[in-house]
Amino acid sequence: MTGPLVPFREIVLKVHSRCDLACDHCYVYEHADQSWRTRPKAISDDVIFRTAQRLAEHAKTHALPSVSVILHGGEPLLAGPARLRRVCEELTSAFEGVAELDLRIHTNGLQLSPRYLDLFDEFGVRVGISLDGDRAANDRHRRYADGRSSHPLVLKAVELLRQERYRHLYLGLLCTVDIENDPRAVLDALAELDPPLIDFLLPHATWDDPPPRPGGSPTAYAGWLLTVFDHWQERGRPVPVRLFSSVLSTLGGGPSLTESLGLAPTDLVVVETDGQLEQVDSLKSAYEGAAATGFDVFTHAFDEVAAHPGVRARQLGLAGVSETCRQCPVVRSCGGGLYTHRYRSTGPSDAFDNPSVYCADLAALVRGIEARTATALVAPAVTGPVELVAAQQDLTRTLLALLNADIGQHGGEQWEAAWELAADIEASEEGARGLNEVLAHPYTRTWLLDAMEPVRERSGAVDVVHRMSACLASAVVRAGLDLFVQVPFSGGRIFLPGLGELRMADEGESGAALLRATEDGFLVRREGGDAAERRIVRPEAAGPGWRPLRRIPTPGSAAGFVLDDLDPYRDCFSLPAAGALDERAAAGLAARIGEAWTLIGAKAPGRTEEMAGRLTTLTPLTGLPPAEPAVGRHGYGALGIAPDASSEQLASALLRGFRRAELQALRDVTDLYAADGSWEHRMPWQEEKVPFSRLLTDTYERMALGVFDRRYLEGVPQALDALEGAAELTIDGKRLLHRMRKEI
Repeated sequence: MTGPLVPFREIVLKVHSRCDLACDHCYVYEHADQSWRTRPKAISDDVIFRTAQRLAEHAKTHALPSVSVILHGGEPLLAGPARLRRVCEELTSAFEGVAELDLRIHTNGLQLSPRYLDLFDEFGVRVGISLDGDRAANDRHRRYADGRSSHPLVLKAVELLRQERYRHLYLGLLCTVDIENDPRAVLDALAELDPPLIDFLLPHATWDDPPPRPGGSPTAYAGWLLTVFDHWQERGRPVPVRLFSSVLSTLGGGPSLTESLGLAPTDLVVVETDGQLEQVDSLKSAYEGAAATGFDVFTHAFDEVAAHPGVRARQLGLAGVSETCRQCPVVRSCGGGLYTHRYRSTGPSDAFDNPSVYCADLAALVRGIEARTATALVAPAVTGPVELVAAQQDLTRTLLALLNADIGQHGGEQWEAAWELAADIEASEEGARGLNEVLAHPYTRTWLLDAMEPVRERSGAVDVVHRMSACLASAVVRAGLDLFVQVPFSGGRIFLPGLGELRMADEGESGAALLRATEDGFLVRREGGDAAERRIVRPEAAGPGWRPLRRIPTPGSAAGFVLDDLDPYRDCFSLPAAGALDERAAAGLAARIGEAWTLIGAKAPGRTEEMAGRLTTLTPLTGLPPAEPAVGRHGYGALGIAPDASSEQLASALLRGFRRAELQALRDVTDLYAADGSWEHRMPWQEEKVPFSRLLTDTYERMALGVFDRRYLEGVPQALDALEGAAELTIDGKRLLHRMRKEI
């Protein structure tokens, strides 16, 4: 099996192998593997010591920031306070200076007392308790061997954890699903105990020993869980539920949050009371010895276990699920189900190369949650134009706030003054509008991204202050504010973002200028200079020392385009930015851009309406094919274009480039798809198979280009069908796809 070794970040440490309950659904005692009968009841000092040393060595080798150790059983509290203290002391000592240690214990709670909780408080051991709901639900399985109820003592344990002095140790409740129980009553009973988390677990089953299905419904477990989900929603999601959070995360393009779902590689190993190292404990439901590796803590390192074929099989992601699962659109969320639940003794040579025995349930659960949380795929979310612009603005402001936090003390008085001035500017309606315009400028994002790394390395703060001051000056000019802005400069020039370039001194000179808006432009003078050096600059008109950016009016758009061949941060494309254009070249290019806009408007006025105000900045690049656009590493609204392109070529570039830029802007603020490249898709217009991102991009662009040549629309409906059936698509991706279908 290929792929990098995945280190273990979670260890289940069996501290006691017997239990004081006789739960009839327990995989340790009631299922196929009965190896517990030959294990020592309690973990020995030698096993504790060797486990701690091996685990710390593993964490150090892989530079793990933290490792979780779950004390387990049987019933771990039967090990007694003295032995549990020994476990905590050895682990804490071994991990000192190596990695953070996250200690947990999973218990039925029957033995829990202040004596245990004081010990757990000392070592930061958080406590998870198994409870299946109200008394009727819990007593269906969780009873003493003589049939007595365990429910009152479990509630007593939970009430202890809820006390103020122990509340911080309360990890949550683990509930095994039984579809005979009332799902609403189960949730109510659990939520009433105010847990930090509820974990619903499907009862362990395989194709050889399938789960009970009263009535024979193939989706009975999904139906039960969706009833819980609906009630959870009705109650305002009173407590996090890991199963639901995991599905919602994967539907949105995020990771799974539980081993039982999703495609993330497993990073868990079990240490038995005798020091044997085993795979995930639930495998004991499959067959005798299914979890065994043949390794132990005395003679083997954890890396040897991580390389075991059985462990590796659960680290392969998509490649580790059956072919049926690989072709299923919900596999990103369900992950083929828990590895144990795939077991079938007859069939393929690999007995786990099957869908889960809960396959139909998992598909119905994922689809049901998706339908309930994306009730209107027509909702704009961030895929709508107004919402996308707002989300982009929020992202830029977040980056600016992060930059401010990073500069901290070493930004000096100039940065503090600039930051305070920004607050003053934003205090007025006009100033806030002007500052928003500057922050919306695409190359503001380039500057922020470029500034982050050197500032974090405590260098480059001076350059950041220069650009920040120039941005504020640009905002003051746009807003017409009667505020002086000090703008430091080097190289004799100042560039005001979105406006133009101001020469203040000879090449190579440094200094500072003072700027203030006037009724017909802005006043500028060099700091320390005399009154004769003062000049009034009109932003739209060239003048002594002032070179404005050329503006290209476009019908239907008040702002038009800015032809930006001056901004020092415009060089953010895969090809280099062209130098400043001379007057003749700039005028010719501007005229052809205007003609391209007219061409688009004549054939498809809806396209110009779509682009107006959202595509703002065009930058000439060298080496770019005439009809090709370029999208750079910057904010929404800029395209690179070929300076010698014809009007027809520019029209194609604008249409294609705007769509490409829009997809990039969407990907900046949301996940349209996940696991890109895990599957390949055939595009209707070519034989070559491509990843999902390429299929989406090409389809989106061809829809725009269809206004000039309807041949571009050939195959688009089939491409939309392929996109819709793809596993990579997220909820926001489906919103976009819905919009595309309406458009076509």
